Amino acid sequence: MDYFQLKDGVLHAEDVALSRIAEEVGTPVYVYSRATLERHARVFRDALSGLHDPHIAFAVKANPNLAVLKVLANEGYGADVVSSGELARALAAGMKPADIVFSGVGKTHAELLHGLEAGIGQFNIESEEEGYELAAIAERHGSRAACALRVNPDVDARTHEKISTGKRENKFGVPLDRAAEIYTRLAQEDGLDMRGVAVHIGSQLSTLEPLETAFEKVGTLIAELRDKGCAVTHADLGGGLGVPYKAGEKMPSPEEYGAMVARVTAKWDVRLMFEPGRVIAGNAGVLLTRVIRSKRSGNGPPFVVVDAAMNDLARPAMYGAWHDFDAVAPTGDRMTAHIVGPICETGDTFAMDRECDALVAGDLAVFRTAGAYGATMASSYNSRGFVAEVLVDGDRFAVVADRIAAAAIMDAERVPDWLG
Repeated sequence: MDYFQLKDGVLHAEDVALSRIAEEVGTPVYVYSRATLERHARVFRDALSGLHDPHIAFAVKANPNLAVLKVLANEGYGADVVSSGELARALAAGMKPADIVFSGVGKTHAELLHGLEAGIGQFNIESEEEGYELAAIAERHGSRAACALRVNPDVDARTHEKISTGKRENKFGVPLDRAAEIYTRLAQEDGLDMRGVAVHIGSQLSTLEPLETAFEKVGTLIAELRDKGCAVTHADLGGGLGVPYKAGEKMPSPEEYGAMVARVTAKWDVRLMFEPGRVIAGNAGVLLTRVIRSKRSGNGPPFVVVDAAMNDLARPAMYGAWHDFDAVAPTGDRMTAHIVGPICETGDTFAMDRECDALVAGDLAVFRTAGAYGATMASSYNSRGFVAEVLVDGDRFAVVADRIAAAAIMDAERVPDWLG
C-alpha cells in the first residue's frame, strides 16, 4: 500500500496534489511520501517480530536522500552502506554508528579507516585480502573491527542478471566451499572480531525459494564453523525482497518472508541482521513529469515525449524495467503510446506500445514505484541538470534536494590557461 491516490480526480501524495508540487517546484521532480516510508518500515519490522532482537539496517544505496534517511532513523532503522559517502549520509541523518553495517566489494583503505574512526557496528568483509587489510588498519588504530564474512552461496536469485549477486560468477563474497577456512584464518587476527557470516543473493526477488536455499547453506556453514571452534554470534541475511512495479503484480510479503526466516533459522542461536532497501522505499516515491509533446512516426502509436529522461530515471534504459505510467488528472480516455524522454539516445525510452491514460502536451504524469534506485542513479548526461526531490508529510511538503542546474555543474569545470 502507498499514499499516492486520486482525490477529486487529481493524483495526490498524501494530502498534497501533485499538480501543486509541479507548479511550485517544476518538473521533473521526485516526490516521496513520509507516511508510506513509515508504513513500510513498520510492516517490515512487524514481520520480524517473531525473531529475537533482529537488527534492521536500511540499504542506503536504494535512496540516500537525507530526509528519507531521517524518517527511517526515527523509525529505529540503522544503515547498510557501501561507500564513505553513504556512511557520511547515514551519520548526518542521525543513524547510530553502532547500527551501521559497511558492505561492498571494493572498500578502499580510506573507507575502512573511516568506518573504524566512526565506530560502526560491523564490516561485512568480502575477501580474505580485505580482512587482512582491515586487521592491519585496526591494529594501528588501536581497536578491533567487528566483522562478518560475506559468503557467495552460488544460488540463482532468478532476478535480472545485473542485480544478481549470489552466483559463483558474481563478484561478491567468498566461495562457500572456502568460507570456513578463510573465516578460521581471519579469526586469528588481533585486529578483527570475527562474529558472523553475511549473505545477499540479489535484488527484486519475486520468490522466496532462492533465499531459503541460500539461508539453509548459511546455516550449514555456521554449524561447520562452530565445529571448528569459531564463535558465530551474528548472521546477516541481507535484503532483496521484490516490490510490485505493475498494478496487480504479486510479490512475497514481508510476513511470508519473516515466517520463512523464523523457520529456517530456528536453531542458529545468533542475532539476525537484515538490510531491506527497495521494499521500504520503492513504492514510497514517484517521478512527476510533464508531457512536452506527442509526435508520430509512420502508422504506429505516437511517441509521447516527457521532460523526464534516462538521466533522471535510469532503470528502464539499464534493466528494461517497468514503471506504471499514470496521468495526474486522468480523463478516463486511454491510448497506446511509446513513452520516451528528450535525450539524444534511443535508449531514452520508458515504455513501448504502452496502454496508458490519454495525454497531450502540457499534461502531468507520474512514473510510479520510483522511490528506490531513482534519483540516486541520476546523471547529467546531455548536460542536463539533476532533478529535485520533495518529501510530503500530510498536507505539507518540502524540497529535500534542490534541482541542480546544468550551469551549476559547468561551474565546477575549468579550462586551463595553456589552452589559450
